[in-house]
Amino acid sequence: MTSSFGRLGVFILDILQTVVLASAIFLISYLFLFQPHQVQGHSMDPNFDDGEYLLTEKISYRFGEPKRGDVIVFKAPPSKRDDYIKRIIGLPGETVMVSNGKIFINQKILNEKYLPSDFVTRPGAFLATDTAITLKSGEYIVIGDNRDHSSDSRSWGPIKKDDIIGKAWFVYWPPKQTGLVP
Repeated sequence: MTSSFGRLGVFILDILQTVVLASAIFLISYLFLFQPHQVQGHSMDPNFDDGEYLLTEKISYRFGEPKRGDVIVFKAPPSKRDDYIKRIIGLPGETVMVSNGKIFINQKILNEKYLPSDFVTRPGAFLATDTAITLKSGEYIVIGDNRDHSSDSRSWGPIKKDDIIGKAWFVYWPPKQTGLVP
């Protein structure tokens, strides 16, 4: 009878160890490596669809700087209660301006290969028509790919590097969209 109880105790201990190990791996991954996010709304059409699920990797920007064109997830201003997904357009030290439906970086038209050539970028309350804004250290201009339906830096200004959660890395739902974020 004791050996049956002993085997049961070992079995329960094995299960408990497995659960604790799996929980620790999940917690470390979630806090430091990857975090799931869902695209909500149409601000990133045509490149990301409403309802898509993706993994945000949190490592790149600990060792390197964000780059223009990166799709990021960040704490949305002003409340920072929601996470937004947008594309980095302007980098620290650059001058950004919207004019004639185009974005200018340091007085040169920004080539946005990820958008159809006929896309028009309208100004906003912060990034007004023909008004050049120079970004400070640690500031980024982020804009949604669907320019007509995006709340972004054109309205509320630059975001800080500290508010960036990570880089959109891998779409995992729906299955037909599965793959690395280009």
